[in-house]
Amino acid sequence: MAPKPDLLEDPRQNYKYRKAPAAAAQKQRRPAPRRSLVHYLKDREVGAPGRAGLPGFERQLSSHAVRSLPEVLTERPLALGTLNKVFASQWLNARQVVCGTKCNTLFVVDVHSGHITRLPLMRDRVPALVGPQPGCGIHAIELNPSKTLLATGGENPNSLAIYQLPTLDPVCLGDRQGHSDWIFAIAWMSDTVVVSGSRDGTVALWRLDPDIFSDCIAWRNVMKVPLYAHIRPKDVEAIPRASINPGNRKVRALAFSGKNQELGSVSLDGYFHLWKPRSNLSRLLSVRLPYFRENVCLTYCEELSLYAVGSQSHVSFVDPRQRQHNIRPLCSREGGTGVRSLSFYHDIITVGTGHGSLLFYDVRAQKFLEERGDAVLDSSPGTARRKLKLTCGRGWLKHDGFWVNYYGGVDEFPNALYTHCYNWPEMKLFVAGGPLPSGLHGNYAGLWS
Repeated sequence: MAPKPDLLEDPRQNYKYRKAPAAAAQKQRRPAPRRSLVHYLKDREVGAPGRAGLPGFERQLSSHAVRSLPEVLTERPLALGTLNKVFASQWLNARQVVCGTKCNTLFVVDVHSGHITRLPLMRDRVPALVGPQPGCGIHAIELNPSKTLLATGGENPNSLAIYQLPTLDPVCLGDRQGHSDWIFAIAWMSDTVVVSGSRDGTVALWRLDPDIFSDCIAWRNVMKVPLYAHIRPKDVEAIPRASINPGNRKVRALAFSGKNQELGSVSLDGYFHLWKPRSNLSRLLSVRLPYFRENVCLTYCEELSLYAVGSQSHVSFVDPRQRQHNIRPLCSREGGTGVRSLSFYHDIITVGTGHGSLLFYDVRAQKFLEERGDAVLDSSPGTARRKLKLTCGRGWLKHDGFWVNYYGGVDEFPNALYTHCYNWPEMKLFVAGGPLPSGLHGNYAGLWS
């Protein structure tokens, strides 16, 4: 067994709190402010002045909150009508989430009212000879660091669409000399540089000219209709062919390290690739992953300089600075339905599974978060506590011929959680997905708060 690296040591364990001198304690007559998670959230909910903005309080609270929040979250289902499988989502503001679906629909949902607004998709300048294949859809939505631009797919899922925020006006469409197959992943390098990864086995670097924005606004004001530019990538690089499974180089996920200015990518042939994005994309290394089936999601932790890759039943960790895997992979133990979405916040990684559940893993402690002792009814001294798991609701399932013929009319299927995103200032979690079998049509969305 490999020794634990230094990054797993928690310096906070050595911190000791010091009591205030007795004279200072006697001098202070006013009651001390209530500095608990519950009081903090209640004060912020009612908009109490001075509470939510206590100096340094959020910083002190964050480490505790990230471990305590999952157990106090409760679900409120959101109805999405007949939309099919939500693949991607991002918070736009405190009450709006933008989502993309398998049925190639881009929409904004108001998590307070449940109102859904569909957004028009950008069309290629030259129509594709073959129309979009059924079941492709929008797989990625990403906001740039300043949250002024949004990148996703176009009406043709091979094209990269850029929208302006907060208006969601179209800016440009990357439909020239880019990808020849669906875009699966997107990652921003800066406010004007973005990389896309495709099913065709390539990664493309796009650089947005600031003149594009001013030209689009000027023409929009004159013509009174949405106009957008058509752009081409600055560089396109192919994933190298592996000796094992060389025909399956589909790029499924991307994650950017702002600290190291490096880009990680995962391909379905079971490899992790590291790139240096400058004026072009330079590949630094390729690593064979220990678990290589259905590697479909990737996230990065800046604090630990660590990538996490989700596969059919495990989450593997990759530290590009280490030749060996020093952190053992975690097993989701969710019946082989796969890890479908991942996100890091501080030391905790949230795992969305194909079986309709959310799990929470402490990377430093190398164990899953557990239920509190008093939450387990049959707990007794010496009894292991159960792994903390949030199980999502039923969602909506279309009762069509495929459902009747292939699944015998089974009325309930666990939903694969293809996407989740946190709104940490509001302590909210948006989760969405749909039934795992590809032929089934349905959706799930829920707000956990």
